[in-house]
Amino acid sequence: MTFSPERLRTLLQGKFSFRKTRFTRRELLKGAGSAGLAAVASRPSRGQTAAASADHTIRIAPISLEIGPNEIIKTTGYNDMVPGPLLRLKEGTPVTIKVVNDSGYPNLVHWHGLFIPSDQDGAIEEGSPIIPPGESLLYRFIPKPAGTRWYHSHAMAMTDLTRSTYSGEFGFLIVDPATGDPGRYDREIMLAARRWEGAWVSIQDMRKGPPPDNGLEIMYGAATLGERMLGHGEPIRVRQGERVLFRLLNASATMAVSLALSGHRFTVVALDGNPVPTPAAVDILKLDAAERADVIVEMNNPGIWIFGSTDDMDRDMGMGVVIEYADRSGEPLWSPPARAPWDYTIFGRNSAAATPDETINLKFEKIAGGRGNYNRWTINGKVWPDTNPLFTVQRGKRYRLVMNNNSGDEHPVHLHRHSFEVTKIGDKITSGLIKDTISMPRFSTAEVDFVADNPGDTLFHCHHQDHMDEGFMGLITYAKT
Repeated sequence: MTFSPERLRTLLQGKFSFRKTRFTRRELLKGAGSAGLAAVASRPSRGQTAAASADHTIRIAPISLEIGPNEIIKTTGYNDMVPGPLLRLKEGTPVTIKVVNDSGYPNLVHWHGLFIPSDQDGAIEEGSPIIPPGESLLYRFIPKPAGTRWYHSHAMAMTDLTRSTYSGEFGFLIVDPATGDPGRYDREIMLAARRWEGAWVSIQDMRKGPPPDNGLEIMYGAATLGERMLGHGEPIRVRQGERVLFRLLNASATMAVSLALSGHRFTVVALDGNPVPTPAAVDILKLDAAERADVIVEMNNPGIWIFGSTDDMDRDMGMGVVIEYADRSGEPLWSPPARAPWDYTIFGRNSAAATPDETINLKFEKIAGGRGNYNRWTINGKVWPDTNPLFTVQRGKRYRLVMNNNSGDEHPVHLHRHSFEVTKIGDKITSGLIKDTISMPRFSTAEVDFVADNPGDTLFHCHHQDHMDEGFMGLITYAKT
């Protein structure tokens, strides 16, 4: 289903009103034990030494973000920037980061893709301290592994589309290897795909009829790839013959994006910051929420081109940026690439992974909210906090998660504090591809393996903010030794 930008903006101007008729994630957490949560929120962590100095400071505060002419987004950002300041760390070198919370609500920062202790990871469910409004916290950890990571809010949002990942609270975090060649490229460019101006809408009301089962969904009115909407701001200027490394991130709170650069191909060299076993060239790159890709583009087709979403509506909302070769002029061109299904396995090996010590079956389903209400999502028939613990692991063992997305929604499934090896997509066996987030299309299956090598409570959840807040998460615990 598609809508004109004018129609969508009309739908997003508050024409619909909805009743709040379900428990909040905060209430569910209280149900799991309010005393335990209070202890998490108040106890000092290893990073809370007031006298210690910080290598970096991140201030969370309201910001007015101009993404285009007469397009001002009132949001929250880091250090008055969106994305926040680039954090470039060295693998294995300890770092201290001070986070000042002037956002006006309880907040914390998650260091996505890093192998760090639970209390430093930035997820309250794991025991990371919340930062009350007006207060600050020191995070201390040793950054690893090397690669393209990122940092973002892991606060609750629920129905508030101005908080957490719905806001501008995110930034790139690059962990450079302690030794070794960073790769053969002439320059690097970081671009985050982001949707803005979200609003809750009823699909049934938009369709003017049945089916009446599905609940509220989030639709957006603006988008960016980089700092501004397509056609506004400066283009990315390149020279013929350059090899450009694009570090790409889908920083949206919900929804995947498919990207293309007209007249060029992407050679994928890393996914979620981890080098792929089989670099491969593709015309279209699909990134679900929280996924990253490092791609090399050979600048061998002089002209002025559009790098943007393959979805016409996304580009109309602004998701794109102009690529301009030196000494070229004219209007930027968009040449739609041929559609092709996204296939993780082309970047892996055509062989089976190591045999796991144990297999865990996980089924994801939706409890439809119906017209005017909110959907819920379950793991093996349970919603958070009843999914705590999801399962318990023993240190050093290898676990295979056999995942069945038995719902009509796509889910980017994220495992905190660990990476996993993709071992099967549908019926295709693969190995060697290491990620921390995997997109599971509607009614699909996938298998991933992880080694329990980082003791501590570990969160497993869908990275769509609404899915997580409405039940799709569970805690993996380590057995006491």
